[in-house]
Amino acid sequence: MKAIRRFTVRTVLPEPLAPLGRLAANLRWAWHAPTREVFRAVDPDLWRAAGGDPVRLLGDAGADRLAALAGDAPFTARVAEAAADLDAYRAEPRWYQRAAEEAAAAGREAPPAAVAYFSAEYGLTSALPQYSGGLGILAGDHLKSASDLGLPMVGVGLLYRHGYFAQTLSPEGWQLESYPEVDPEGLPVSRLAGAEGAPAEVAVDMPDGERLAARIWVCRVGRVPLLLLDAMHEGNSPQMRAVTDRLYGGGGEHRLRQEILLGVGGVRAVRLYCERTGHPVPEVFHMNEGHAGFLGLERVREYMEYGLGFDEAVEAARAGTVFTTHTPVPAGIDRFARESVRRHLAGPSPAVPGLPADRLLALGAEDHDGGDPGVFNMAVMGLRMAQRANGVSRLHGAVSRSMFQGLWPGFDADELPIAAVTNGVHARTWVAEEAQELAARLVPDSGEFTGPEGWRKVTGADEAELWHMRGVLRTRLVEEARERLRASWRARGAGAPELGWVDEALDPEVLTIGFARRVPSYKRLTLMLRDAERLRRLLLHPDRPVQIVIAGKAHPADEGGKRLIQEIVRFGDDPRVRHRLVFLPDYDMALATALVQGCDVWLNNPLRPLEASGTSGMKSALNGGLNLSVRDGWWDEWFDGSNGWAIPTADGVEDPERRDDLEAHALYDLVENRVAPLFYDRDAAGLPKRWLEMVKHTLVSLGPKVLATRMVREYTERLYQGAADSSRHLLADGAAGARELAGWKRRVRAGWSGVRIQHVDVAGGQEAPQVGGELAVHATVVLGGLEPRDVRVEALIGRVDEGDRLEEPLAVELKPDGGEGALLRYTGTAPLSRAGACGYTVRVLPHHPRLTCPVEMGLVAVPDPPQAMDDGIVLR
Repeated sequence: MKAIRRFTVRTVLPEPLAPLGRLAANLRWAWHAPTREVFRAVDPDLWRAAGGDPVRLLGDAGADRLAALAGDAPFTARVAEAAADLDAYRAEPRWYQRAAEEAAAAGREAPPAAVAYFSAEYGLTSALPQYSGGLGILAGDHLKSASDLGLPMVGVGLLYRHGYFAQTLSPEGWQLESYPEVDPEGLPVSRLAGAEGAPAEVAVDMPDGERLAARIWVCRVGRVPLLLLDAMHEGNSPQMRAVTDRLYGGGGEHRLRQEILLGVGGVRAVRLYCERTGHPVPEVFHMNEGHAGFLGLERVREYMEYGLGFDEAVEAARAGTVFTTHTPVPAGIDRFARESVRRHLAGPSPAVPGLPADRLLALGAEDHDGGDPGVFNMAVMGLRMAQRANGVSRLHGAVSRSMFQGLWPGFDADELPIAAVTNGVHARTWVAEEAQELAARLVPDSGEFTGPEGWRKVTGADEAELWHMRGVLRTRLVEEARERLRASWRARGAGAPELGWVDEALDPEVLTIGFARRVPSYKRLTLMLRDAERLRRLLLHPDRPVQIVIAGKAHPADEGGKRLIQEIVRFGDDPRVRHRLVFLPDYDMALATALVQGCDVWLNNPLRPLEASGTSGMKSALNGGLNLSVRDGWWDEWFDGSNGWAIPTADGVEDPERRDDLEAHALYDLVENRVAPLFYDRDAAGLPKRWLEMVKHTLVSLGPKVLATRMVREYTERLYQGAADSSRHLLADGAAGARELAGWKRRVRAGWSGVRIQHVDVAGGQEAPQVGGELAVHATVVLGGLEPRDVRVEALIGRVDEGDRLEEPLAVELKPDGGEGALLRYTGTAPLSRAGACGYTVRVLPHHPRLTCPVEMGLVAVPDPPQAMDDGIVLR
């Protein structure tokens, strides 16, 4: 058969319905129920068949139906009202604008004019399939919350013509992948117009003289424009067109080109968009994972065009850049062959011209102990090109500091400049309409939900009403699951006579546990199968049965993940339990929504501490679900003993099989002895009173914390503001600050080998130091060619652990106190606040007012040998 070239015919709406096109083109409908109700009213059956996609709905609606609606005055009035509401939402001052007014009144620095947010994927709605998992969902929730807060943001990504893959199962339960083609003309996006109405383009040079040109599609996410770069057009060679074919598709060079287009082309697209539309020019650039790391190189090139040298340009770019890492394991980081990066970025036709090859390649070099000199590491470049970096939960921040400790040799992991901003979720996207209506009735002012008081008011709802709502959501999930289960079995070859049992699969009255996520091995999809017979007993318990709904995709190249899916599918195929445990293929946002709303319990059992954050459980909690999870990611931070259950972990058990056995049995025990009995313990009215008390406590304890608006406010106040301030200071007066800082760093690095600590002595003021006293520290330091103002000399004192390391040491600055010639004397006193075996040391660090922290440069001088500083002080 000849290849079929697809195209989409767009609907022409009658004039009275023209605002429907504008409403469909702005994704606010994805989280605004009143707008969705307007589209549903066009044709409820078509709306259901379109999967809640307004663009598809309008394409499927016939001309006669549209003409009838155009003459329906009440309907056209609803359309006009919805359009006016969207206009007001996009224009009215919100949190960010009020914060800017408060800053101006107080004489503080203004917030950033705008922020550019770069991500390889975005999960905004099932109607725009440009996501694969949690990273994309998080990015989508970030943009939506930025819109709700009024934060002027520009999103940047790629438009994949095949998105991520669609998942089906073979008769044997093996994952099969297909890649349905996506036509941008049928998506809620529009082309950015260039000169004289032609499509706007950005271009990046590729090796061998090829040119990669990308057109720009604009997706409106409330107030936030999302720019999606598209290489699939006739202006490119077939090889270049394929760059944006699939999300995370292809081999190393294909991925490298995708990431060059995202970072380098993305910056150029932002510049073009702001020029064409008048959008505020971003002062801050946020890399959501290392995929976008090359944006830093393009910004360096821009600054060099303005007359800065390479070092000065790096400082200018770093100042306004934020890097977020989502990866808890080195294997999850993109690493490219160094020579391939050289060929693309520093060859005869470089993607980023004018940058010195050796300096460019050094930014991503694994030049620390254990690193591979033959690779270019995108996370390493992200950390070196961003003055501010963070993990996505408190525990993940600590894991990240340990993982990247080699970049700052000589420092304890706790000191490294990687902060933590715990992820959140966009409530209006994920919370069921029934729950939102209940909350709005009890708390008319949605602003109260930023604190616990608003959530306490929600818990004042009638318990019977709350339990009824949970039943409605559970029933909806059961119906959705049966429909998907039937389709899956048909795709696996089952005929209609074999599918009668599907009508009885799952039970709206049974305790329902959800487990849905990507399927790498560390997430342990099959942990629940460690003792298959015990699991069967839990599922089929005569009085307290349990049912489990499972979904997830393995990466197409992950054979191990596919085997895990097959194992769980085969268990669920057993006629004895198939009505109690189901695997639903093709996990997407629509299925995720049904799951987090309908499940009573959200299960998460990763191998701790390999879950960076894991936000699905947050969504479940906002819908009245309870979490049953290993204390990893966000759950480690916010579990309080009463808002769910923590699965005990066998930390320190080296045998992975034994560890899985121990943790699986802990999971079984919790479900059998605590979770199920609590769910089925009913009062005379049939209400599970203690269960509902736990749900209410969960809403109060977690509600304000898990919101993505809280997360975006934290990014704004803790990272974006500092990045904007730093950038402004370095760029003022012709980038005088960047020039001075770069020159200072060159001088300090060149002279650091001459810095040493010659001698240290202490005096406690008494024979036996006591808690409440002081320790006087004196150090003689040689600075070589550096000046006293270039350094900070400090004493560290704290208790000594079994590894002969200081525990949470107190740092006390020592001040210059005379000296002769090249020898300078520093003195200071450290308070003695803790009893026990303590130790101390002295160190010298670079010091400059424009460093974000003393550790930034990775330089430190300590006594030689360090052991000489340990006098075995014992405080009493």
